[in-house]
Amino acid sequence: MILASPLLALIAVMVRRRLGAPVFFYQQRPGLGGRPFRIVKLRTMTDATDANGALLPDEDRLTPFGAFLRRTSLDELPELLNVVRGDMSLVGPRPLLMQYLPLYTPEQMRRHDARPGITGWAQIHGRNAISWEEKFALDVWYADHLSLWLDLKIIALTVWKVLRREGISQPGYATADYFRGSFQETAQG
Repeated sequence: MILASPLLALIAVMVRRRLGAPVFFYQQRPGLGGRPFRIVKLRTMTDATDANGALLPDEDRLTPFGAFLRRTSLDELPELLNVVRGDMSLVGPRPLLMQYLPLYTPEQMRRHDARPGITGWAQIHGRNAISWEEKFALDVWYADHLSLWLDLKIIALTVWKVLRREGISQPGYATADYFRGSFQETAQG
């Protein structure tokens, strides 16, 4: 956190100049065991609304500067505070939205058996370019195979992918579609 603080301060000033206040984005997310915590990130979107006062879709509010912060994962630097507080880990399933909790299958809910992380197994295997079902399967796999060596591998691969901009600079993948639940076929007969 101390090493990242000069970079975080510089980016925070740039966010303030380009997007205004507030600089940080706070949101309640499910953590270990599904318990809520307050995540902190750098703001990447405007608060633009339509004529009725409803927020515009994410892709319309995401600024070019915000897209750059997301591509480089610099918007996630403040999550180091969540790591210091114990709400998150450096590696683990990404903390998603609270409203997704009732939509998970029991198997998908197992992703909360691991502390959420800044990066994770699903992030190095496609991030927003893979389906929700693939993400959840990767998250559950990670929760079942927790180890220091796996975490070190994920951190190394994350750095490699961010530097190479793999899987994160593709058009249309700056934000993920909302999860609406998994559709499972039931056996008839």
